[in-house]
Amino acid sequence: MTKYIFVTGGVVSGLGKGITAASLGRLLKARGLKVAAQKLDPYINVDPGTMSPYQHGEVYVTEDGAETDLDLGHYERFIDEDLNKYSNLTTGKVYWNVLNKERRGEYLGSTVQVIPHITNEIKEFVYSVGRKTGADVVITEIGGTIGDIESQPFIEAVRQISLEIGRENSLFIHVTLVPYLHGSEEHKSKPTQHSVKELQGMGINPNIIVLRCDQPLEESIFQKIALFCNVKPDCVIENITLPDLYEAPLMLERSRFSEVVCRELGLSVPQPDLAEWTEMVERIKAAGAHRVEIGLVGKYVGLHDAYLSVAEALRHAGFHLGAHIDIRWIDSEEITPDTAESMLSGLDGILVPGGFGSRGIEGMILAARYARENGLPYFGICLGMQIAVIEYARNAAGIAGANSGEFDEQCADKVIDFMPGQSDDIDKGGTLRLGACPCVIASGTTMERCYGRREIRERHRHRYEFNNVYRKVLTDAGLTLSGMSPDGRLVETVELSGRPFFVGVQFHPEFKSRPNRPHPLFLGFIEAAIGTSEERQA
Repeated sequence: MTKYIFVTGGVVSGLGKGITAASLGRLLKARGLKVAAQKLDPYINVDPGTMSPYQHGEVYVTEDGAETDLDLGHYERFIDEDLNKYSNLTTGKVYWNVLNKERRGEYLGSTVQVIPHITNEIKEFVYSVGRKTGADVVITEIGGTIGDIESQPFIEAVRQISLEIGRENSLFIHVTLVPYLHGSEEHKSKPTQHSVKELQGMGINPNIIVLRCDQPLEESIFQKIALFCNVKPDCVIENITLPDLYEAPLMLERSRFSEVVCRELGLSVPQPDLAEWTEMVERIKAAGAHRVEIGLVGKYVGLHDAYLSVAEALRHAGFHLGAHIDIRWIDSEEITPDTAESMLSGLDGILVPGGFGSRGIEGMILAARYARENGLPYFGICLGMQIAVIEYARNAAGIAGANSGEFDEQCADKVIDFMPGQSDDIDKGGTLRLGACPCVIASGTTMERCYGRREIRERHRHRYEFNNVYRKVLTDAGLTLSGMSPDGRLVETVELSGRPFFVGVQFHPEFKSRPNRPHPLFLGFIEAAIGTSEERQA
C-alpha cells in the first residue's frame, strides 16, 4: 500500500518545508523507493499563473502543462522525477471543482459544506497522486503556517486520510523555527511547543519534528522538545541553515532522517545510496577553477525567487564545469542608452529570462544589443528570445519600428505576435501554450552542438510567437532559425550560429535542469562565458 507523508510548518513561513520535503524525497529514492511529491497551497487563485512573481516567486511548469508553485521545482531537482497536474492543488481549484460538481447536480441535492465536500475533494486529489504514479511513498507539503485560517480544510483532510489508511501508512512531519536570542545567548523551544500544540488541537500529532535553526542546537533543546511535544527522542531532527541547499539531504541524513521515517512507516528498505549526490556536493564545494559573472536582466530582480529555476540552472552548469557563478541582478527598467555601458560592462554573459508585459522591455532590448555588438554570450529564454528577435530586426535587418504585439498593438511591424487563432479577448489564466512540445533542430547550429541530437521536447509557457511573415527578411539579414515545430509552423529557437553562444529559445529549459544533470543549453552558455572570462584575463 502507498505510504503518505504530510509536511506542515509552524511559527513563521519560509522555513524550508519545500527543501525538507524534497530532501526526504531524494533520501527515500536513494533507498530504492518510488517517490512522488505534491504541494497543497491555501491561496484562492486557481493556480499561480496569473500572479505577479513578486507575490509568489516563479511559476513552475510541469511536463503536462500545469502552472504550479515554485516548490515543485525543488521536488523535481532533488527527486529527479517529472511531476504532473496532480502535484499542485490550491483552495481556488478545490472550490472550482466542487462548485462545478454542484452545478452538474453531482451532490444529489445535498447542502454543500466544507466537511465533507471540500475535504473529500482534497482527499481525492491526494490519493490520485498515489494511483497515477504507483509510488511507494507520496510526500505532501501543506503550504502556509499552522494556525492560518486558509489551511484548516487541508489539515482536516489529511487528518481524515491518516484515519482512513491507518497510522502505519501515514506520517506527519512538522517543520518549526528554533530562534536564537543573542541577549541571553540561548535557543528557545517555546515557539515550537506552541506550534505543535496548535497542530494537536486540530487533531494531528506530529511523528517527527524538524527544527530549523541557524546555529547547532544544544542537546537539551532536543530533549525538551521530545518531552513536551510527545515525540520519540530521535524523531527531533536538526535542520541547520547551509551555504548550499543541495547539502540538505546529506545533513538531514546525518541525523538518520530517512531511517527514522522508514522505521515509523514500517518500511524495510536498504541503506541509501548517496554516492552520486555526495560526489555532486563535493564538486559544488570545489567549484571555483573559473569564476564567471552573468548578467540576469529582468523586471522582477527585486525578488530573486522570481527567477529561481534560471538561477539554479546557471549554478548547475557551473558545478559541472568547475565554475563559480556570480549573478549580477540587473533591473531592465534602469538600462538606458546612457547607462547601458556602465551597467553591462565586465560581464561574461547576458541572460534575459521570461516575463510578461511592456515594463522594462526597452532595457532588455538594449542588453541584447550590447551582447550582440560586443561579442558576449547571450541566452534569451521565452521573452528573452522575443527580445533578441526584436533587437535584431531593428538594428541588423533595418526594420526600425519592429516590436511585439504584446507591447504595441498598433505597431506596423509585429515581428512577435499572437499565436495563430488567439487574440487579446481570451482569458489570461491557463490559456498559454503550456507544457512539453517537440522541436526539430537544424543541423550545423549551436542548438545541435549543445544537445547532440536533432529532436527534443521542452516545456513552454507563453502566448506570443515569432511572426512567420518576417522569416525571410530576418534570415536574409543573418539570423538563424535553428529550431522549429515538427510541422514547420512555429519558430522555436533563433541564434547567431557564428558565435560561441548567442541563442534565444521560446521554451523554458531551466525547468529540466538538475544539479547532477545540467541542461545542455545552460552548459553551452556557461562554457562560452568561461571562454569570455579567460579572454578578458589573458
